[in-house]
Amino acid sequence: MRVGAFVLAAQFPGQGQGEALHRAVRTAEVAEEAGLDSVWLAEHHFVPYGVCPSAVTLAALLLGRTRRLRVGTAVSVLPSTHPVALGEQAALLHVTSGGRFTLGVGRGGPWVDLEVFGGGLDAYEKGFPDDLDLVRRWLSEPRVGAASERYAFREVAVVPRPSEALDGDGKGPEVIVACTSPASVRLAAERGLPMLLGMHCGDEDKADMVALWRRTARDAGHDPEAGHVSAGVCQLADRTADARETLVKAMPGWFRQGLDAHVTVDGRQRAMRDPVAYTELLCDLHPVGTPRLAADRLAATAERTGITRFALLTEGSGDLAATEENVRRLGAEVLPRLG
Repeated sequence: MRVGAFVLAAQFPGQGQGEALHRAVRTAEVAEEAGLDSVWLAEHHFVPYGVCPSAVTLAALLLGRTRRLRVGTAVSVLPSTHPVALGEQAALLHVTSGGRFTLGVGRGGPWVDLEVFGGGLDAYEKGFPDDLDLVRRWLSEPRVGAASERYAFREVAVVPRPSEALDGDGKGPEVIVACTSPASVRLAAERGLPMLLGMHCGDEDKADMVALWRRTARDAGHDPEAGHVSAGVCQLADRTADARETLVKAMPGWFRQGLDAHVTVDGRQRAMRDPVAYTELLCDLHPVGTPRLAADRLAATAERTGITRFALLTEGSGDLAATEENVRRLGAEVLPRLG
């Protein structure tokens, strides 16, 4: 079982952006001290839901602040960046960190980001597979050129090459794909890439997605087993009622402020979940409660889905000291129960 922290750099009501980013950095530092396996960094633009606009930039900082921890993006949004630029950054982090970096990528949403960065709605609706293939080529081949509708350029050298890492295994960084639909599951499986599954999904949905991934991967000639990652929420307390109360008091205000700030690029209507009901759902689905309950829920998810890697949001209280304590308790009181 490999348990890590999922870091959104969430800006709770009444907080400044610097406060949210400081808590994000401290979460990673404490995660290493507490013995967690990894941190996973979210990326958002123009909204207080998460104030980190570049997961790879924050990953670079945290790789420099830590010595053992794996650092992954969850995720870098491909329609908002050039795949080669992202590939160069991923290769650089892989080589200089001794292979501790994981590149998580996703399609993002139909947000105004597409207008600001110039990708356009077409990049979101149609461009993700080609973008993914281009960044994967950059991370595995010595020279890369392109002749697609979106990207056309002469062959150039890959510098630095991920295989040149002095203490690596000769391979590039792990690439993982955020999957929210059967189409994205098939896309990842056809390439043999592991999935990152969201915290809004329960075990039954995740088990179905893993089963679909396995069937599709096997048909494509890939190993049907992969290191998928399950995102969730973790809040610990001596009493389960207290852990739930902490989140129900803090998270709905963050959801209202953060999710409501999203602006669609084409004016399409979108319905926001009820913030209180969504928080209660997350408490029901994930390790929120006593350390024993948390360990039992993680073990049950692993048994039902086959997933043994977790990215757990630990900042749901919105408070720095409470987040640090939550991470430390996760390391000291939950991980030992998982063996």
